[in-house]
Amino acid sequence: MNDAYKKAGVDIDAGNHLVKAIGPLAKATRRPGADGSLGGFGGLFDLKAAGFDDPILVSGTDGVGTKLKIAFDTGIHSTIGIDLVAMCANDVLAQGALPLFFLDYFACGTLVQETARDVIAGIAEGCKQAGAALIGGETAEMPGMYVDGEYDLAGFCVGAAERGSLLPRHQGDQAMRAGDLLVGLAASGAHANGYSLIRKIVRASRTNWDDPAPFNGGESIATAFLKPTRLYINALRPLLENQQAKGFAHITGGGLTDNVPRILPDGLTAKFVESEMALPPLFAWLKEQGNLSDQEMRRTFNCGIGGVIAIEASDVDAVLSALEQAGEHPRIIGELAPA
Repeated sequence: MNDAYKKAGVDIDAGNHLVKAIGPLAKATRRPGADGSLGGFGGLFDLKAAGFDDPILVSGTDGVGTKLKIAFDTGIHSTIGIDLVAMCANDVLAQGALPLFFLDYFACGTLVQETARDVIAGIAEGCKQAGAALIGGETAEMPGMYVDGEYDLAGFCVGAAERGSLLPRHQGDQAMRAGDLLVGLAASGAHANGYSLIRKIVRASRTNWDDPAPFNGGESIATAFLKPTRLYINALRPLLENQQAKGFAHITGGGLTDNVPRILPDGLTAKFVESEMALPPLFAWLKEQGNLSDQEMRRTFNCGIGGVIAIEASDVDAVLSALEQAGEHPRIIGELAPA
């Protein structure tokens, strides 16, 4: 059966085997509102069962960029799926919505079962960290479209927030104003942005991915740059429930320079405390090896800060305490001022 199609490079049976193999992974991400199984024509989600009264849906889509190239070069595919979920789920969170469900798109030239399962296992782990159900996806085998051993990923996340609780807050008593503080949340590393430049710098430094990292002798360069993007859902959840977060910026492409202004209303600007902006060793190495200016660093990389929360100054003690209880190491990195 399907011998002609298989000879053309598409193995339907292999795809079906993969669906069966990842079924338990998806099942482990179930949450209230999502109890279906993979294999249908669409994923189902019950907003009422999820506990919402008057929800607004928030959706986001993203990929992982050329960080994938490091996975290809090293054969390490187990964490790239976490990146995929985090890039989408953190964006949804920036609108004040908690992630509900996730779908993935995995495309390759020839389906390699072990690689695909490693990637999707990472996606399932990311979904568990996000509190989102993996309710479906697509595995596309397209001979001639991709180099052997390579693939592409895209993710799609949908979250929800009760009407009137969306971020950023630009109106009403909770609106951002001059004097509000900016709280920085630590990144795990470079997350999933700036990797075209990272790969160029690594090549120019004449180091290999399996070499010890010059900025951290306890791990390889590959391990350092493949650390998955952090998910900030658990950190933000109590601040959303208590209406203490006025805005949340996910620091992705464009770095601090471009992403913090995205949450600010007209008439306000972010003033950073330079003493709180010291580069972690990984980024200091990139700056030195790439001969990059401070401006280039802050517009290309997260520079060690993966998320920025705008809060009322009077809430600072309560907010920092809540973040620390959630496992964060927050610090005040600036404040809002008239533009």
